[in-house]
Amino acid sequence: MELIFVFLIFGLLGVVLVFMNALLGPKKTNPAKETPFECGSPYLQDGIKPFPIKFALVAFIFLLFDVEVVFFFPWALIFREMKGPAAVIMASYGGVLVSGFIYAWKKGAFIWD
Repeated sequence: MELIFVFLIFGLLGVVLVFMNALLGPKKTNPAKETPFECGSPYLQDGIKPFPIKFALVAFIFLLFDVEVVFFFPWALIFREMKGPAAVIMASYGGVLVSGFIYAWKKGAFIWD
């Protein structure tokens, strides 16, 4: 019962903050703030090229798989205690990882031109 009360309080707080922002927030926008801004310089300024999206995609995929591989460590610690179910669970987890890797490979996420 207390947990429901906490969720309701935080939900109500979120709604109140959204309405306070609409009521008390600035109404006029600044044209300088509306212009695109990239990497600390005005957009497409001479001599500065935009960062390729390929870099961000490879970095995101690296972080994704790096974090997922971390879950192998706790599994290795309890493997001897769980025996059969641990192998089945980790095989399915590894299958999801491998299928995600194959999907990214087929989409060309690792081709660096």
